[in-house]
Formats: sequence, structure tokens, C-alpha cells
Amino acid sequence: MVLTEKYQLIKKLARDFAENEIPQELQDEIEETHLLPDSFREKIAKSGLLGMKVPKTYGGGGLDTLGYVLAIEEISRVSCVSAIYISGANSLGSGPLLQAGTPEQLEKYLRPVTYGEKYPAFGLTEPGAGSDSGGVQTSAVKDGDYWLLNGRKCFITAAPWADYTVVYAKTDPKAGSRGITAFIVDMKLPGVSVGKPENKMGILGVPTSDVILEDVRVSDGDRLGELNRGFSNAMKTLDYGRLGVSAQCLGLGQAALDEAIKYSKERKQFGQKLSEFQALRFMIADMATELYAARELVYNACVLKDKNDPQASMHCSMSKYMSSEMCNHLAYKAVQIHGGYGYIKDYKVERLYRDARVQSLYEGTSQVQQIVIANNLLK
Repeated sequence: MVLTEKYQLIKKLARDFAENEIPQELQDEIEETHLLPDSFREKIAKSGLLGMKVPKTYGGGGLDTLGYVLAIEEISRVSCVSAIYISGANSLGSGPLLQAGTPEQLEKYLRPVTYGEKYPAFGLTEPGAGSDSGGVQTSAVKDGDYWLLNGRKCFITAAPWADYTVVYAKTDPKAGSRGITAFIVDMKLPGVSVGKPENKMGILGVPTSDVILEDVRVSDGDRLGELNRGFSNAMKTLDYGRLGVSAQCLGLGQAALDEAIKYSKERKQFGQKLSEFQALRFMIADMATELYAARELVYNACVLKDKNDPQASMHCSMSKYMSSEMCNHLAYKAVQIHGGYGYIKDYKVERLYRDARVQSLYEGTSQVQQIVIANNLLK
């Protein structure tokens, strides 16, 4: 896809932010402490990146999906964990509100996100409901003008930092996925607690934790969208989330290719540079081709999503499936080209390899994406 001047500018602005504001020293600190420093999160908030997809009416940048994906791709090329923090506010965090929020809810919960005054989380996954999103067991029982929520969510990105979480709970236990309703849960409400951050393989810097709900009283004014229509809200939101993950994968893949090319031109064996060995040249050619194909698929899916094309959801799943598998392939090959050095933390490809692995797992495994694609084709 040939990008217009507008999109080229978005890419440049995001690239400049990543290269100037996320130096290697900061990346090393994040890896060591497993946290994005508060000062850096404040810098992200001031940049406007947390609200780039939020409509201008609510103080955001009003970017379309392609513009958002381009920005996340460029930031992921330097720091995937930083991109996840930014993407979380724009896709899964804000998406449910953009899909179903009332003007009052948008003003109260969405506008502060654009200024970094609040950070949202997305509470769908549970210990017994991962790929089977419709199987959530968290319950919501009406109690006058309130709802009483009980349950446990797991693998919730940025839960310890979140000011509120959009929680999906069963309001009609007998109706399966058609009995789920979304609620905006203030994390300071009595009965809300957060579990210990998970000790993860990669994506170190943004904590992932359980959210526990014990007799949490949520006002009916914080019910999000129609009663028993929460599952639809979650699935529509996941389309944008999957494109956000796809963008991360493009950035990771590009970084892996960059490092492989750089190292192959520097390292010598048997009296010549690695870049002169035909086997390694072919590996790099394959990497570049895979990356290019995935990028075209992702960009096209963004355009279809903004056009509300009937096949957009399928293309979002195709994008997430192909790009997440691609970045894992490229990270593997980049480590292989580095040889033993690729297994050492002093080299960037070691981190890329760990960060890539989760991409084919979260926001729908590759197998879930295959189910979505097949269901669309065979319905």
C-alpha cells in the first residue's frame, strides 16, 4: 500500500518519539525493573499518544485505524512494551466505551484517558474462560440501582495501574454469551483487589494481574451498553485490539529484520561476512518477504475496518494470525543468524524473541483466529 503524505507524517512523528524518547538505557531499565518508570508514563501522556484514536470531541487525536496502527508499529520497532501501554489505552481500554458509552460515560471516563489522568483496563479473560470468552463466570446481580459483581479476571494488562476496568459479567446465567453485560468498574470501589503481577517471559514493563471482585456494588449508571449485549461489545472491541497486536508484530518483525541485516554485515566467519553466505542471504530474503506480506494484509484490514466492510472482522483475524506467526518466525531467524550471541541478553534479538512469543497467544490465539476465519468462510 502506498501511504499518503498524511500517513507518512504519522509514521515519522511516532518514529521520532520512539527513537528520541525511548533510548537504550531506558529500555534496559525497564527490562531490569519490569516497570515503565512513572516519569516515562507521564511523558507518554503529554505526547497525546494515549488518546490518538479518541475522537477530537473528547480531546483525542481522532486518528483512523490505519493511522493508529502505523504509530503503534513504529513504536514497537523500538520498544514493544511501550507500544502495549499506548495501545492498551487506545484499543481494549477505550474500545468498549467508544462502542457503547453514553455521552456522560465518555466525558467521565474517556476524556481523562486522553490526558493521562486515567488509565483503563479490559476485563474479559478468566481462569476458565480464555479462548472461550463466552464462558465467563463473573456474575452481576441487580440490587436496586446497583449491580453486585463477584468473580475473578486474569491476565489483565496494566491492572495494577488501572483507574477503571471494563468488566464483562453474566447477568443471565442461562443465556451463555447472550447473557453477558459490560460494566465500568472503578478500581477503588470496596471489594475490588488486584493480584500479584505475573512473572512473565517477555513484555516486561507493563504488569499483568488478576482483578478480584467480591460483592462490588456498581451503579447502574456505570453499566456499559445494553443489558445482555456485552459479548458483542467485547468482540467488536477485539477487532481493534487484534489490529493493535498486528501493529506490534510488524514493529517487532521489522526490528528483527533490521538486527539480522546489521549483524550479518558485521560478523565474519570463515574469512567472510555472514551476509556473503547464500544460506543466510536466503533467510533474510524470506524474512523481508514475510514481513512485507503481513504489512499489506494488516494495512488493508485497517481500511476495511474503517469502511465497516462486512468482511472486516475476518480480515482483522487474518491480520492477527499472519502477523503474529510472522514475527515469531522472524525473531527465531534473527536469533539463529546471531548464533550463540543471539542467546545473550546483550543483544537486542534475545528480547525480541521473548517479546514475540506472546503475540500468537493474547487477544485470541492463532487457533482462535483460524476458527473466526473458517466460520466466516463456511457460514
